[in-house]
Amino acid sequence: MENSGKYALVTGATSGIGLELAKLFAKDGYNLVIAARDNEELEITANVLRTEGVEVVTIVKDLFDREEAFSLYAEIKQQGIEIEILVNNAGQGVYGKFEQTDIDRELMIIDLNVASLVILTKCFLQDMIDRNSGKILNLASVASKLPGPWQSVYHGTKAFVLSFTEAVREELKDTDITITALMPGATDTDFFAKADMLESKAVQDEGALSDPADVAKDGYDALMAGKDKVVSGFKNKLQMAISAVTPDSMVAHQMNEQQKPIELGE
Repeated sequence: MENSGKYALVTGATSGIGLELAKLFAKDGYNLVIAARDNEELEITANVLRTEGVEVVTIVKDLFDREEAFSLYAEIKQQGIEIEILVNNAGQGVYGKFEQTDIDRELMIIDLNVASLVILTKCFLQDMIDRNSGKILNLASVASKLPGPWQSVYHGTKAFVLSFTEAVREELKDTDITITALMPGATDTDFFAKADMLESKAVQDEGALSDPADVAKDGYDALMAGKDKVVSGFKNKLQMAISAVTPDSMVAHQMNEQQKPIELGE
């Protein structure tokens, strides 16, 4: 694919869904700015992506710190790079009953999943509006529609992401800019290890995890088509349809059964 000359920014691009999205952009000739916390992982990822003949700029940022979201935008502007597509992929969770989890870690997750996403969206959207061109993909989750015992803060942040994305989309309806929410279910990434969630029934259920490449393709296609949101995977679409007509208290109970530690479910 011939280099388009346009740039896409992908946060959390060194693994999982973010990496698979970056690969799709590269294959379609988009230059990339990729941001993550680990410089070595960024460089390894960049070398893989460059095989598609695109330019890849790496920027080390820790988006658990909301100030680094502002500095990411500033550094990209300083380099004279115009971002045509923003992908807010970086996100994390923490597993456990809320009264037992670490509040400082949860506040950092709120900063990553919510504050940094809002900052990057605000900064790059203002540039997109100036030229009336651009696309944004926000990683929400099926968790955005489901109360999440054992992951209460994570589910809460994703509910914010979906609501925020849909609200901004309405504000942009008279422009040529689109904003899309990608809503995957449980996916085979390092999310669960980082969340200390490997003992959850949701993870232990063999065959239950989606392929991140499939999720990325669903999100990429929806983004490029300018859709408002996409639920990735038939099983997740079915779960969304059922939960929409089920009382929230019952959905919360069902999610508790799905997400509690395996030894509690035996």
